[in-house]
Order: sequence, then structure tokens, then C-alpha cells
Amino acid sequence: MQITLRAARVNAGLTLVEASKLFGINKDTLAKYERDSSNVPRKFFIKIEEVYGVPVDNIFFGKESEFFRKNNRARTA
Repeated sequence: MQITLRAARVNAGLTLVEASKLFGINKDTLAKYERDSSNVPRKFFIKIEEVYGVPVDNIFFGKESEFFRKNNRARTA
């Protein structure tokens, strides 16, 4: 099962500001990655598991809206 970057952050109990500090990036940048994680830099990608405690394979990489669209289709099918 995959989750979004936002869900991983929330599940880790971190605010946007707290998580952005752990990643060493601006909170606005992290918010952008949460909306569309299709092109996150390698430096960020490597730290996901360390910061959120979630294996990278369990993170959905792409547009957050697409994640929800796919999941809604799967539930109604």
C-alpha cells in the first residue's frame, strides 16, 4: 500500500515546518513536493525513510491529486 508524502509526514507527527527543517529545505518547497512529488531531488528522496520512517517503496511519487483520483476509482469499481 502506498501513501502520499503529506500522509507520511502527518503519520510521523510532524508539521510542515518541522519536517522541512529535518530535510533542510524551505517549508514552501516541501509543500510543493507534497502536491507533486514526481521530480523530487535525489538528496530529498534519500532522506524520506530517515525523516518519516516509511520505506520509499511505500510512498506515492507523482501528483497528489492523481493519487486520490486513482484510489477513488479503485473504490468505486
